[in-house]
Amino acid sequence: MQPARNATLDPLTPLVGTWAIEISASSGPVNGQASFAWLPGGGFLVQTWETPAPYPSGIAVIGVALIGQGFTQSYFDNRGVARVYQMGLSNGVWTLHRQGPDFPQRFTGTFSADQKTIAGTWERSNDGATWTHDFDMTYQKVS
Repeated sequence: MQPARNATLDPLTPLVGTWAIEISASSGPVNGQASFAWLPGGGFLVQTWETPAPYPSGIAVIGVALIGQGFTQSYFDNRGVARVYQMGLSNGVWTLHRQGPDFPQRFTGTFSADQKTIAGTWERSNDGATWTHDFDMTYQKVS
């Protein structure tokens, strides 16, 4: 018998499915695909994505925050990079944030009213106080 999904994860449900992604790059748009699915048992949400080089492909495991409120996203990509983000999803806004150690980074994505589009922006900082635009990323729900 499968355990019941942790109800604390219910706000993540709008992410579940397959998404076409578009990254705004200086050389033009870069297209890829992402999917979100519950790990059997429902204790975690797993995100996978594929994008052409030089953008990474990878996997992230999302669960209840280790400290504080919200969620924690553990990120791993095909470059061998591993990161841990603080994550939130409420009132149609998805946020990711990390302090480093290489550089602080954050993402803010806003869901459309029908929850089929997420328009997001990645930002980075060298000092953790001054933020600069890195790139935009749009998700379009496929299924």
